[in-house]
Amino acid sequence: MLFNSFSFILLFLPITALGYFTLARRSQTMAAAWLASASLFFYGWWSVEYIPLLLASIGFNYMVGRRIGHGLGTAKTRWLALAVAANLLLLAYFKYADFFISGVNAVGGTHWPLWHVVLPIGISFYTFTQIAFLVDTYQGKVQEYRFLHYLLFITYFPHLIAGPVLHHAEMMPQFERRDSYRLSAANVAIGLSIFAIGLAKKVLIADNLSPHANFFFNQSDPQGLLVAWGGVLAYAFQLYFDFSGYSDMAIGISRIFGIRLPLNFDSPYKSVNIIDFWRRWHMTLSRFLRDYLYIPLGGGRRGPVRRYLNLMLTMLLGGLWHGAGWNFAVWGLLHGGYLMVNHAWAALAARWRLPTASLPWRLASMALTFAAVCYAWVFFRATDFSRAVTIVGALCGHGGVALPESLAAPLHALRPLMDRLGVSFYVGGGTRFVQTWSWVLVAAAICFLLPNTQQIMRRYEPALDHHPAAGGYPAWPALPLAWLPNRRWALVVSVLMLACLLALGRPAEFLYFQF
Repeated sequence: MLFNSFSFILLFLPITALGYFTLARRSQTMAAAWLASASLFFYGWWSVEYIPLLLASIGFNYMVGRRIGHGLGTAKTRWLALAVAANLLLLAYFKYADFFISGVNAVGGTHWPLWHVVLPIGISFYTFTQIAFLVDTYQGKVQEYRFLHYLLFITYFPHLIAGPVLHHAEMMPQFERRDSYRLSAANVAIGLSIFAIGLAKKVLIADNLSPHANFFFNQSDPQGLLVAWGGVLAYAFQLYFDFSGYSDMAIGISRIFGIRLPLNFDSPYKSVNIIDFWRRWHMTLSRFLRDYLYIPLGGGRRGPVRRYLNLMLTMLLGGLWHGAGWNFAVWGLLHGGYLMVNHAWAALAARWRLPTASLPWRLASMALTFAAVCYAWVFFRATDFSRAVTIVGALCGHGGVALPESLAAPLHALRPLMDRLGVSFYVGGGTRFVQTWSWVLVAAAICFLLPNTQQIMRRYEPALDHHPAAGGYPAWPALPLAWLPNRRWALVVSVLMLACLLALGRPAEFLYFQF
């Protein structure tokens, strides 16, 4: 069941909310049990056969978590090591078994058959969430062990399939609060507004970019410079609006139930460097990798060389978390390299007292960061490594420049200059070229010029206010657009919802479901 489907919007969500608030009048326990049951039903809609696996994982981690919480000395450490190893082995089996066998066959010349293991949806997210719970318990941060609340914490349907990755401490207190079980007109209005914004990102923007990105990446023929950049940018904005839209929808749905999920996106394409980007993109995953991988490895406490090695290993594992393939490994290594360069450059900029706070510098930094991120997206999206290398060559102009006839005519005078630069120029692209770039420009204008969801909702949703670690937005004013509980915004949200419902047709899955 997709958030962007009639069955979810018109049936599942209203029935679940009605049952939840009706039962909450009698008992918070009954309401929590109803919500946990509805969440299991939501998961079972995807794959009933994997509900036992999900429940077994929950039962195992809850039991071990209690052991860790009430244990002493080395016993706690042994239980933590056992549980983390068990979670990672389970994830490795489902996600990396065939990748490992293929690698062994390639290196050793063997012919072991692949197991063709089917990846249970959401296993990466609920595994990471439970590892965070175990570590937090070991560190003494977990105080509440009610099984029903733990079951709801893991299965809570707004985040179960594609995150955000949650911390036990930020959810459990909310399941105990009385206000979370009271129907609130403010919560419903704010939640539906955030949901509508997220749905519009997915249905009206990401899904319209999808055909152009897929058309480009599924081709095997070499492409020209502008065609290549059009296809890569189409995917970059498709992925952004798809996952950002999902995160908004999850936050909005949860707010209807009086539960606040953490922010997961904060205008990452407006980042002025890669460090800033990873503070804004998939923020809960970045937090998990920092807190449970980078810092335990030593972080930056053991000198610059060790810091760079830790960064590379963290990003490599972060890349492989997204998928079992060499493309994802290269994507992770690229970002690890970017972070190393960024840290080294920041030290030099501080020593040389460069004007990094000026607007021209920030705009140039943003453009360079965005280009580097798009370059890495090629390896993230390409169907195989050789195709990724071909696309990278096209981005650098190795395939020449192709333009439709209507756009090529004014540039014929520049042909001698382009020939001197070694860039071939030819007519090609046609209607697909114009459509792709039209959608790219629309998406870019929305992404870079309009306020994001948390800026729009900042007056009535403090939890979505600007993330303090993100380093600030570029120094130009966003368009004045702030949500208010009035008729004008009621009309805007209604029109958005109507446009999305009319455009649904055949709902498309969210891209991060595959991870």
